[in-house]
Amino acid sequence: MKKKTVIITGASGGFGKVFTKMFLQAGYHVIATIRDTAKKNLVLSGITTEESQHLSIQMLDVTDRTSVQQFEKFVQSLDSVDVLINNAGFAVAGFAEELTDGEYLLQFETNLFGVTRITNIVLPIMRRQQQGRIINISSISGLVGFPGLSPYVASKHALEGYSESLRLELKPFGIDVVLVEPGSFQTNIWSSGTHMSPRAGQQQSPYYQTFQQLNLRIQKDSKNYGNPEEVGKLVLNIARSKNTPALRYTIGKGVKLTLFLKHLLPWKLWEKLVLKQLSK
Repeated sequence: MKKKTVIITGASGGFGKVFTKMFLQAGYHVIATIRDTAKKNLVLSGITTEESQHLSIQMLDVTDRTSVQQFEKFVQSLDSVDVLINNAGFAVAGFAEELTDGEYLLQFETNLFGVTRITNIVLPIMRRQQQGRIINISSISGLVGFPGLSPYVASKHALEGYSESLRLELKPFGIDVVLVEPGSFQTNIWSSGTHMSPRAGQQQSPYYQTFQQLNLRIQKDSKNYGNPEEVGKLVLNIARSKNTPALRYTIGKGVKLTLFLKHLLPWKLWEKLVLKQLSK
């Protein structure tokens, strides 16, 4: 039988690396995209010689027009694309008053427009096939706002709205659109995957105390971060399911309780609860 083909963006670390390994083990032909050639070895790490025969690593910067055009030519040469996992992303951190328009644009270029660009490249093939599955890696931040992360939160909220609309548009073509919304996991998005605004954390900032509280909270919570393989298993199950998948899949410790409380509580109570967590 012909192997199914999956495209995974942002494959050099975090969830992307996990997805690449798991889909290879599941018998897929994997097209893994990376932005930096120096990170090719990160993708290959842990991949067996046999698995590597079904792995194609492609250069792609989802924010660069030339890079996107080159990738489009490559995709047009493919016979089929069964699954697209829009995983490439990062976080811009800082307080809204201290952030520039450029930092918000930087965030949206990857987390939203990068998704729309690559999706539009793949859609003609999926429409021709009359089948396909697009899995957009969102975040609990696409459903809940957090202080100090307004660009990231806004980009993920935008991704949620885009995905809802896209799902409705593509239903007649047999193409499913799915959102996966992880909570906090042990990935590099909060280390090398974060752009910290230069003003954040400076003592003269009016938000210095909040910055300190956020850092303490992150350090305290980091020991409870989940294993990315949990998300990998979920995404693989969504891709392989013979049934029509749901629109949203939340995953992570405490995520369902957080969302339940946000929808249950009046905003004033929710606000107090969030701010109280920062002060602990």
